[in-house]
Amino acid sequence: MDPRNSAQDVVRCTLCQDSVAPMYCEVCHIHLCKDCVEEHFSDSSKVHKVVPLKQYLTTLNYPKCRKHPNKQCELHCEQCDIPICVQCISSKKHLGHIQVDILKTFESKTEKLQKDLQELEKFIYPKYKEIASNIPVQKADLSKNSQKFTTAIDKHGEVWHREIDTIIQKLKSDLDELDAKHLAILNKQEDEITRTISEITQSIADLKKLLDSNDVSRVSAYKSRIAEFRRLPPKLTVSLTNFIPQKINPEQLYQQFGSLSAFSMTTEEHGYTMETSEVGSSPLTPLLDEPRIISTIQTQYGGFPKYLTSVTCHSDEEIWACSINKMMRLYNLQGELVESVQTKSGNCPWDIAVTRRGDLVYTDDSDRTVNIVKNTQIQTVIRLQGWKPRGVCSTSS
Repeated sequence: MDPRNSAQDVVRCTLCQDSVAPMYCEVCHIHLCKDCVEEHFSDSSKVHKVVPLKQYLTTLNYPKCRKHPNKQCELHCEQCDIPICVQCISSKKHLGHIQVDILKTFESKTEKLQKDLQELEKFIYPKYKEIASNIPVQKADLSKNSQKFTTAIDKHGEVWHREIDTIIQKLKSDLDELDAKHLAILNKQEDEITRTISEITQSIADLKKLLDSNDVSRVSAYKSRIAEFRRLPPKLTVSLTNFIPQKINPEQLYQQFGSLSAFSMTTEEHGYTMETSEVGSSPLTPLLDEPRIISTIQTQYGGFPKYLTSVTCHSDEEIWACSINKMMRLYNLQGELVESVQTKSGNCPWDIAVTRRGDLVYTDDSDRTVNIVKNTQIQTVIRLQGWKPRGVCSTSS
């Protein structure tokens, strides 16, 4: 029996995926065999810290069990999303739940921390700075536009008699009021962006502290705000004020002197797509001329009636798969089962997809529903009456 397909397999090297890995890099969070240590150190993009695996495991601060304070948690319950101890398992409270080694949960969370930090530093933070830098430009345009038509009003007013001076002042006042409203909106957006940038800066600092920490409880308690920060502030497009002069009519001085165009503003959402070379995959990435095999894995699906019916990418390292049964399974590229989810109705899923935020979506043609899996909870988002949903996909937005 191949030990790599056995449940009792030892920890193997992340790089060569073959040799036993007695070493561990605390910076990259990967297992290394002795032969691959030198190769890993050749990557000069980071200052690596490679230590014996046993030493690393002994330095981790395993959390104390909430229910049994005298016990140390070595497992993590996926359904309850909490660390648990051996006594918790014997109590049967978590019977039927997926339980994984807490070290795997710690490493998964650490990987998520690194991805969030990378996305914040390289993409979201610069994008916010770019948007913020455009506001002073809009303020300058507003000032120039205001000055331009203030001058036009003054020149037109010189032709008129003294009795229209009050009308000129009234229009200037109206212009100032419109400018004040526009400026207030721009100042408000600038304040909101500045506040968000501050929160992102703090999040970056917090993530770095968590990455440098060996406290499993703190890392496990981390709640990502990346989805919140991805929602970039709207782009404001302003129709700047214009002055329209009229022919002089003494009986209708106010109307004929001119008027200011109405204040208007449109809101346009900023698009946000990760760069292909750094994080995730861009929807604009050109298709390959020839398919390329990146990994061959063994799933729990075989021949009829349990043949593989649908797969979808959860990330660059994991895929969801389903068959003609009620279970949908998440595998990594090493063929390891990461997670299993049962359909809400117990029926077979017809098709599956993954949203941009990483949530699993599946269709159930038997009960005519489209469902989404969020944090192990299944929500029915569409229930159809006239037809059955089958194929499903997720758009870039």
